[in-house]
Amino acid sequence: MLETVNYLMGSVGPSGYGSKSTAEQVTQNCSDLSSVTAIITGATSGIGAETARVLAKRGARLVLPARNLKAAEDTRSRIVSEFPDSDVLVMALDLSSLSSVRSFVADFESLKLPLNLLMSFSADETFAEEDDGNGDGNRYARTYCERDVEHPRHYDATRAYAFSKLANVLHTKELARRLKEMKANVTVNCVHPGIVRTRLTREREGLITDLVFFLSSKLLKTIPQAAATTCYVASHPKMANVSGKYFSDCNEASPSKLGSNTTEAARLWSVSETMVSKDSKAASDLRGLGGLD
Repeated sequence: MLETVNYLMGSVGPSGYGSKSTAEQVTQNCSDLSSVTAIITGATSGIGAETARVLAKRGARLVLPARNLKAAEDTRSRIVSEFPDSDVLVMALDLSSLSSVRSFVADFESLKLPLNLLMSFSADETFAEEDDGNGDGNRYARTYCERDVEHPRHYDATRAYAFSKLANVLHTKELARRLKEMKANVTVNCVHPGIVRTRLTREREGLITDLVFFLSSKLLKTIPQAAATTCYVASHPKMANVSGKYFSDCNEASPSKLGSNTTEAARLWSVSETMVSKDSKAASDLRGLGGLD
């Protein structure tokens, strides 16, 4: 109850910021980011685009990977027109193709640039039955969806979305644990931006969806507010050595009990490793792991 009141009131937390804070506000006093290179996926619209804009304003060099290069170039043009000295690179990347991901990594490494920030935002992707010429295609997407296709009556889009967000939290936990074990000077955190209506939700219009957003309109964040937590975690000096945590409204928060399950986090990692393996039989072998039941 108290959390809801704080959210509605925009009360600040220990960080000095809250649900009403904007991305520009939380980065106003951060150190100069001119030495920082940030890769930002999903930066062509919504929260990702606002995050890219604000980090460019603070001096960061941006790398914008995208499947839709025109949309990425449009984002770049908007940023450069507002901040003429900004350094923004657009690179090709189709996250539904493992070969494209590997090509992107090779292309980025050839630039000899540092990688200081990797920020992953969702983009609206429609998966099709296709092959990219290397046998990858969307086999990992198909594997996740296979059982739902076999039993369509059991498919619940909201539940599937919730599980995808849970997977983000579990992946962050396990990655942070492994990095700490390696004594790597890398931190990784998970962010909940809040409730905001972006293009991703608008393109799923329907009576129920529209009704929910109408009734909750007073609770929605603006896009600058939704980008605040991400920008805070990415740039604030207080975050320098913080890893494996979950943040909401620019403050550390507690994930659900499921989101804190280290056993499931390790199991998800194992399944994910198999899914991105170069072994063409990897996806079909997932059933043996029991990770998708």
